Amino acid sequence: MITHTSTFSSIKRYMKLVTTKSKPLILIGPVDLPIDVDGQTYLFKWYTWLTEDNVKEGDTLEDVYTMLEGKPLAHKQLSSILVYGDFESQDEAYVRLHSICHTGDVFGSLLCDCGEQFKAARRMIVKEGCGAIFYLADQEGRGIGLYHKAMAYLLQKQGLDTVEANKVLGFEDDLRSYDEAISVLKILRNLPINLITNNSHKVKELRQGGIAINKRIPVWCEMTEYNERYIETKIERSGHIKGKLT
Repeated sequence: MITHTSTFSSIKRYMKLVTTKSKPLILIGPVDLPIDVDGQTYLFKWYTWLTEDNVKEGDTLEDVYTMLEGKPLAHKQLSSILVYGDFESQDEAYVRLHSICHTGDVFGSLLCDCGEQFKAARRMIVKEGCGAIFYLADQEGRGIGLYHKAMAYLLQKQGLDTVEANKVLGFEDDLRSYDEAISVLKILRNLPINLITNNSHKVKELRQGGIAINKRIPVWCEMTEYNERYIETKIERSGHIKGKLT
């Protein structure tokens, strides 16, 4: 007979409480996940994490398990990590902190380069043999969310760029925070990383958070008639670096 105790016993070694600047998060994994990359199957390790307001200092893993038992969490947006290779120990590890993009990643929209960057990061990681992609679920539209992102798209059709549209809607250009991802990254790896990004602000925030970055790897994708203004705005107004390794 499967009981609460036996179920927790089989899962607890995959659960970890992680301290962050704000509140604890519950990391679970790894789960073996075969992933298709350009027609080839590669075995990644998948993790996800949850922040729960009711978790307090001193709570055990069993306290947390009991608190969440039978509680649907589908209404929460949860971030994920795909890890490939010996991420903890290998000298060279390639890391992408990728903001969720419903339109680009799921629908394949060409208005941005997000979907192509997500694919390019996976290709790079399997080619190099070690790395991780953090898929950050609360960062749609640089943190404004999917509903306001739709409004921003409508404003862009009237001539505004992405930065202008966000500001007209009452937001700063970029609301994203990397605190949780930094805390989880420190649990999974203590060695320096190679960061896959064009975003100079992301490099700065990770370094300020205590992450050692060996080098930055650019991830530019093809510029088209659909994404040209979007990419130009990222370079001209959002601190993205067009050059090579730094």
